Amino acid sequence: MSLAGSFLHEGVARAYRHRPPYPPALFDALEALIVDRPRHVLDLGAGDGAIARPLAARVDKVDAVEISPAMVAEGRQRPGGDRANLTWHVEAAETVARQGPYALVTAGQCLHWMDWRPTLERVKGVLTRHAMLALVDMRYHELPWRAELTEVIARYSRNPDYNPQFVLSDELARQGLFDMHGTLETPPAEFRQTVDDYIEQFHSTASLARELMPPEEAAAFAADIVAVVNSHAREGELTMQTVVTLTWGKPRR
Repeated sequence: MSLAGSFLHEGVARAYRHRPPYPPALFDALEALIVDRPRHVLDLGAGDGAIARPLAARVDKVDAVEISPAMVAEGRQRPGGDRANLTWHVEAAETVARQGPYALVTAGQCLHWMDWRPTLERVKGVLTRHAMLALVDMRYHELPWRAELTEVIARYSRNPDYNPQFVLSDELARQGLFDMHGTLETPPAEFRQTVDDYIEQFHSTASLARELMPPEEAAAFAADIVAVVNSHAREGELTMQTVVTLTWGKPRR
């Protein structure tokens, strides 16, 4: 199974709830991109609905497409996962059967796992006249323990080819697949998390899934993370900030 197949694991799906939440500023920006009516949105690689669930409260309809049944099951149970105007679809983005048209298509930290050409061909066919494809990426902002953390992750990660400098939108444009229309960065958003939950969110990633680690290795990974962050914790909690980069444009015709 490829690393992308890790997202089919139930353990990865359960760990998703420990990822940092997207800030309200992202949803303000996404809503501002919608020009056409009706305000229907297609969310590709929806995961547990971190984008689809909050966005459904702001638009007419959201179709959330996710290849993992475990992710969809988790998403249905999360806040907003059972909204009447949110429909879940267990499908691959490359062959999604949704016909649209959609006034916005979103992809949150997932398109790099997909086969770009067929996925973007499908997106081209379901956009309304002014609709955009919005690519969402989130990162931690000025993490004090970043250097030590990077060393720990490098020891345990199943993805030796990971490149932190990789920018998906730039690569899509370089390959002639995407015309960028705009980009913005949200202000740093603060959130707090217990050390235990912080450790668990790493297991929501393909390269650090619990299913890829023997129990003793998972325990050693947790101990190493604790050693990195423990001096930064206050009463068992970490205070961090995240920044979201939103890039929008159209698949090239």
